[in-house]
Amino acid sequence: MSEQPVVPEVDVDELHERLADGAALLDVREPYEVDEVRVPGGVRIPLESVPERMAEIPSTGTLYVICALGGRSRAASEFLRSNGIDAVNVAGGTNAWVAADLPVESGPVDGAGS
Repeated sequence: MSEQPVVPEVDVDELHERLADGAALLDVREPYEVDEVRVPGGVRIPLESVPERMAEIPSTGTLYVICALGGRSRAASEFLRSNGIDAVNVAGGTNAWVAADLPVESGPVDGAGS
């Protein structure tokens, strides 16, 4: 029996709808990944920096967490949920977002990973 906390998940289509409604997004990939391709908007904090950068993470309402495939964002979501944030993992991550031909940005982001 697993003692892992249950982390809710959404697919990229649902994420697209939620973002259109103004939902918050946290991208926990490395800066070079974010520069390559990303979902527009959101806060960008690499997974290993999340604990010390909690003050930068939206803490009201539901926070959608994304990485490349869903593993790092699941870990981040578990951590955030244990700290009282309503974090939801994005299944399939940025790779699924790109595969679904949803809007993307690329290029350097001011402050990414700093």
